Amino acid sequence: MNSKCIIIMTITSVNGFSALGKHIGIKKKNLDFGVIYSDTICNAAAMYTRNNVKGAPLYVNMENLKDGKAQAIVINSGIANVCTGKKGIKDAKTTVRLTAKELNIKENHVLIASTGIIGRYLPMDKIRTGLIGIRNELSKKSKIAEAILTTDKIKKEVLVKKQNFSIGAIAKGAGMVHPNMATLLAFIATDAKIPSQNLRKMLKVAVNLSFNMLTIDMDTSTSDMCIIMANGKAGKVDKKIFQEALNEVCINLSKKIVLDGEGATKLIEVQIKNANNENSAKALAKSVVSSNLVKCAIYGNDPNWGRILCALGNSWVKFNELKVDIYFGNLQIVKNGIQLNYNYNEVKHIMDRKEFKIIIDIKQGKYEAIAYGCDMSEEYIKINANYCT
Repeated sequence: MNSKCIIIMTITSVNGFSALGKHIGIKKKNLDFGVIYSDTICNAAAMYTRNNVKGAPLYVNMENLKDGKAQAIVINSGIANVCTGKKGIKDAKTTVRLTAKELNIKENHVLIASTGIIGRYLPMDKIRTGLIGIRNELSKKSKIAEAILTTDKIKKEVLVKKQNFSIGAIAKGAGMVHPNMATLLAFIATDAKIPSQNLRKMLKVAVNLSFNMLTIDMDTSTSDMCIIMANGKAGKVDKKIFQEALNEVCINLSKKIVLDGEGATKLIEVQIKNANNENSAKALAKSVVSSNLVKCAIYGNDPNWGRILCALGNSWVKFNELKVDIYFGNLQIVKNGIQLNYNYNEVKHIMDRKEFKIIIDIKQGKYEAIAYGCDMSEEYIKINANYCT
């Protein structure tokens, strides 16, 4: 990944896109409502949570995206509109209808997302009022990246420019994050001309390398979704270069999400090398980065590599532990499953970095994978013990 191509801008930096972010009263004071809009109809695609319990917005989007087209996304933060039955679906559809009316676009070209507390109904009176006049509030300099946040401490946004096209994106996620596609929401805009069917395939590749390879707390949310809209203003693009850029955007956002994990102090990157196949490499990497014991050890700068080997063994993958090498950063601490003599203080110094990498060589094949996670501190418990209060 060429980090020099990343410019910390945002989704509205892409030609043809504008947005708004504001407070409408769902939360006490923080921004809680936003809209992303393209001045032309876009080809669009999405990926959703694999949790069997899904929020009402996901069902509405699945229906609206059947033609692979979209022009706007309306988002609220504070209430997830999950486990709200028929009323939840009705409220989501009403929000879509009112948004379409205000923007003078087709209802099925409006997508919707909600994030926040599960089991509560949307305050439709506040949403109706908040939607009035939104067309005149759209701007290139909106606060949309802030309006989608819940327990996040920082906004997450990125812009990648390659050749003749741009990809801009925003995301939120800090807890209940363990995708297979976690209150993780990601919205991506591009001016590239990509057919909807290709966009769906490319998004799946990017998500499987990024959002589906991260974890914060092993809980997959009911509201996960990643949406991409392509308005085609830049014309046709090289598919390979576009895929690389899309991967770059999603990986960049994934790292921002992990660094902002609830109670997190460090980004953990686990790289598996020389596994038998791609699925094995991914499973091994996610097993290590998901282990609470590993996460706690890293928080305490404790080089307890036995927990890493244990986490590897807890995956479904068969491997020979007597072939495994483990590195903390560039320092090898285990060779062929046996601890090497190493400088304890040097290892603790490596572990004390804000971004900490573990490299694990399985020595059984030629496949590799990288998973992203964070450490676990006392703060995570405090945040989640008081989430609804």
